[in-house]
Amino acid sequence: MKIRTQAVHTGVNIDKTFNSVITPIYPTSTFFFDEIGKNKGYDYTRSGNPTRAALEANIAALEGGIDCSVTATGMAAITAVMFFLKAGDHIITGDDIYGGTFRLFNAVLKPMGYEFSFINMRDPKAYKAAFKKNTKMVWIETPSNPLLNIVDLQAVIAAARKAGALTVVDNTFLSPYFQKPFEFGADMVVHSTTKYLNGHSDVVGGAIVYSRKELQERGRYLVNALGVSQSPYDAWLVLRGVKTLPQRMEAHQANAVKLAEFLEGHKNVKKVYYPGLKSHPQQALIKKQMKGFGAMLSFELNTRKVPLNTFFKKLKYFALAESLGGVESLAETPWFMSHASMGPEGLAASGITKETVRVSVGIEDAGDLIADLNQALKG
Repeated sequence: MKIRTQAVHTGVNIDKTFNSVITPIYPTSTFFFDEIGKNKGYDYTRSGNPTRAALEANIAALEGGIDCSVTATGMAAITAVMFFLKAGDHIITGDDIYGGTFRLFNAVLKPMGYEFSFINMRDPKAYKAAFKKNTKMVWIETPSNPLLNIVDLQAVIAAARKAGALTVVDNTFLSPYFQKPFEFGADMVVHSTTKYLNGHSDVVGGAIVYSRKELQERGRYLVNALGVSQSPYDAWLVLRGVKTLPQRMEAHQANAVKLAEFLEGHKNVKKVYYPGLKSHPQQALIKKQMKGFGAMLSFELNTRKVPLNTFFKKLKYFALAESLGGVESLAETPWFMSHASMGPEGLAASGITKETVRVSVGIEDAGDLIADLNQALKG
């Protein structure tokens, strides 16, 4: 089954009573038993729910995993994965990851005894030198948020496997439509389903996809024990959104290519970060592991010519907002917004500046979006 068919059909037809074409919402908190020890497969919604199970089957199929757990938020998914480890374990990750992930790692888990190395994941010498005897996981974000740096999945995963460490790939930016980390040997894949999988900016959620049974069993246990599973209503919304994932990703990307090319030629833009530009320095790697470029881009604004606040205030079609992956276009400043929790030192190390603008390109008319950017860039 091809991905466009999987997105529409996998996990959907679960109503055998009335043959509903659309997956029903099961809002119940609990399920009754036919007798002690015998039920219809569900007992309590925190542990399992038919609506949630439908979404889990769908996402697992899209990613090519054996199973999936969907969670209340993207950060809930990341938190659950980190409970695969314990105090004293060492994790290698990038120095340019999402600000919320950095905050969890650095400000919450590090004081609890977890050890982290935040490194340049594009440098083979750096990630190979980072492994220790207690390295238990490598957390990979590619493309990175917000500078769109690409990590060599095959090489990093091979190095982690040699060291006996788990590999987890955050695939939120590209979605399984444009990248499938399991094809390169990843152990688990995580998503903020808030973003492209849902695609409509009306729900928050996360997902953990498993490559093998022992990870599935441990992950499902943790999601239940931690109480971070997703509500039936939110699962239904994501399942509704994911049906149009392929069509939306194509539309998002077509617009992003045009906007990136426009920005790269604008006199008040210093630099553009987008994998679909020939100027991106990792073209060979992009062609090797990505099926598309996605719709996230960032650029360095010449704030001497166009003050940051002036630029954002003049925008008409780009909302000044965090998050990404919805049908509408958004723009924000990572230094002051999505990545502020990294602090000035962490931001500087990652390459983010006060002039960095991150854009989530929506599916509006590309000409309208370019005209809007053009008038805002005049300052």
